[in-house]
Amino acid sequence: MQHTLQVRAFFFNAKTDYLPYYKNFKMKLDAEAKASDILKEIKTANENFAYPEEKLAFRINNLVVTGEESIGKIVEKCGNTLQIDPVTSYRSDHCLIINDSDFNAHFEKILAPYATEEDKAYYESLYPLHYASESSIFNRDYCGDAILLTAFRMIENDTEHKDAILQAIDNEDALWSCEYEDNMFEPAPYDVDIESLKKLVRAQPTSGLCEKIMQKCMQKRNKPQEVDSLEGANVAYFLGDAKDAPSKQELFAQIEAAGGKVVRFDRESKRAGATLLDANNTIAYKKAATTLLDALDSGADVLVCADEAALALFTEHKGMLQKEIGREIPLAVISLERFNTLAQTKAEVA
Repeated sequence: MQHTLQVRAFFFNAKTDYLPYYKNFKMKLDAEAKASDILKEIKTANENFAYPEEKLAFRINNLVVTGEESIGKIVEKCGNTLQIDPVTSYRSDHCLIINDSDFNAHFEKILAPYATEEDKAYYESLYPLHYASESSIFNRDYCGDAILLTAFRMIENDTEHKDAILQAIDNEDALWSCEYEDNMFEPAPYDVDIESLKKLVRAQPTSGLCEKIMQKCMQKRNKPQEVDSLEGANVAYFLGDAKDAPSKQELFAQIEAAGGKVVRFDRESKRAGATLLDANNTIAYKKAATTLLDALDSGADVLVCADEAALALFTEHKGMLQKEIGREIPLAVISLERFNTLAQTKAEVA
């Protein structure tokens, strides 16, 4: 079976270009073909396109792939319209070829003194995962998820250097920037390992007294916006870490039944920083503010939040979020319970 693909590909040459740009391509590939074949087709059509011959990793619709994934699976998961990007755009030297010197630099700085050749080989096997790290978006100095997972594996293998390794990662450019997200095309559910690693550290950093006083002042000055009706409102839905929450399809149907218009946004299923609030509030505020701005800039007036911890971060710390991002966020955020009340009121009136 053949699939017709509409592909939007990232172009940039650090030697000649000031900003990156995209070009569009149309191609037909068999279901059994690989993700790397997309790159070959682009290269055939445009010789200026470049990608690494070794350690191939790139993004398709923001999911990190290795090039071995089948076109059939890609279409099943992402559809026929695909966007191709480097694993990290800001490190691009030439299209999908990146400056990956940070990968070895982090290892040499943090784990090399305690690592065996087997540990290093394991770390190198996590190359794509390193660049799939969500936290790198919010902290450019973040060591990467691969370092933390290698550290955990080394400790699990009863290394004599356990305390030294924990000390090496116990900082805001490592463990306390990490709120793990699985951004790999093929599932890589390492969240349990990351949380287990955090529990091994004796003490988690906490906000200072001045920070807490500022939070309280900001909270009093920035009261949550009230929502009395969903009629005619543009409504988005944030799931975050919520368990047993209504599915997107279910809630979207309820939004429309209540007279609202559904708004989709990129970060609707991402984590919003709530687990980092005490450990690294700078990253927590950046993540939360970025999430709210994503919904707002996508056209939402109201955000229904199923994640209670994220809801508290969005509402109780709104002033700090706006301060961190340098922008006002005129978006009403309501709980699932409040949404249900508004939706039920609409149903009763009807």
